[in-house]
Amino acid sequence: MKKLVALICAVVMSVFVLIGCTERQSSDQIQSQQQETILKEGTAKTGMPAINNFRERKILKEIYELRDQADLVTYTYLVAEMTGKLVFLGESIGYGIPAATQYTSPNKIEHPYSGHYVVMPQADPNGLFSPASAEGTWVLLRNPNGKDVKPVYCEPRIVVSPFKLNIN
Repeated sequence: MKKLVALICAVVMSVFVLIGCTERQSSDQIQSQQQETILKEGTAKTGMPAINNFRERKILKEIYELRDQADLVTYTYLVAEMTGKLVFLGESIGYGIPAATQYTSPNKIEHPYSGHYVVMPQADPNGLFSPASAEGTWVLLRNPNGKDVKPVYCEPRIVVSPFKLNIN
């Protein structure tokens, strides 16, 4: 009988200890739950837009495919900061690539010894860690004195067009 009473007391004490150990939610967590609740309600009442033609998706697909043409000749212009006018920089191949674009995923998931997953930065293939953003753009410009093409880094804003622009 004493063992049964001791067992019941141990169970009751364990329950109280576990109840006392519950973590309190932060205000951010509470707001996040409330936001999720209201978004579920809004979605249930309104549903999704009736998109039937997917025209914008088709346009983006066409843009990707046109950008992927081999040796696509383009023309690159700088945007003059003081006047906003375009200044012809040169004939180029393809379109500019933002300097912060990374060839590989910028993050990787690590599973350290603690048993938790952690997102860590991952280096590019050159061993460097690219920034999350950058002002510059890489453009493959054709050498005006030859036929070779070289990468040129541009800090000012640029416009790259598949045809020459009339800039007077």
